[in-house]
Amino acid sequence: MAEQKQGDAKPHTAGRGPILVPVDFSDYSEAALLLASDLAVGLGTRLVILHVVHDPLNMPGYYARMARKKTLTRMEDVAGEMLDEFLSGVTKRHPEREALHKPELLMVKGIPVTRILQVAEKQKACMVVMGSKGTTGLRHLLLGSVAEQVVGLARLPVTIVKEHKKC
Repeated sequence: MAEQKQGDAKPHTAGRGPILVPVDFSDYSEAALLLASDLAVGLGTRLVILHVVHDPLNMPGYYARMARKKTLTRMEDVAGEMLDEFLSGVTKRHPEREALHKPELLMVKGIPVTRILQVAEKQKACMVVMGSKGTTGLRHLLLGSVAEQVVGLARLPVTIVKEHKKC
């Protein structure tokens, strides 16, 4: 179940769902967020920024690094702080981006691909915009990327952003 973290977003255009932007705090996520903010303004819809907190068995290094500094901190709390810092940094670097000022923030726990698709359906998103590093080689063949799996399973348009370039 998606847990709303904060949000004061403007109501979106009737009949058009929000743009869902899953983030993992990487530069690729920032590039996706910037493109999604432009699209949201152009389409007259709102942004929903999502972070999926991995199940403990899949705990990636960035939680572990942050958790060492703060003993006995719940993973969700650490991820929440990181989401706030990520969005604050992006907004500070790009104050002209209207859609970044009051997005809806969601944080859910689970397997990223599954939870992204569930939140997209629940939010009635009009599209998903997400970053991808574009991993190649053996690791990609064995695991696949989250972005690639979302593209393959989604029932709505998915835009994959590799890097942000000003058009």
